[in-house]
Amino acid sequence: MIVYRCDICHEVRECSQREIEQAEYDVCSECWEALAFRLKGKGRPKRQAVIIQPVPAISEPTGEPKQPSPGAPPTIYASADRLN
Repeated sequence: MIVYRCDICHEVRECSQREIEQAEYDVCSECWEALAFRLKGKGRPKRQAVIIQPVPAISEPTGEPKQPSPGAPPTIYASADRLN
């Protein structure tokens, strides 16, 4: 702890630096306890990390295409550069 002027009560006391909404403040322990008491039970619950499994990549057909069975429609393979 270092002696600073408290940003809440403006008195020179031993203050700790606290981060509130991405800003740092010098707050003495008396003001911090009062602030924590008033805010108890308020705010958002802590978020838990969710791990999502990667989607398997769709593989392109390799080798020679299979011959369609008799009576089935043929499978047509085309690349993107031939479509333009």
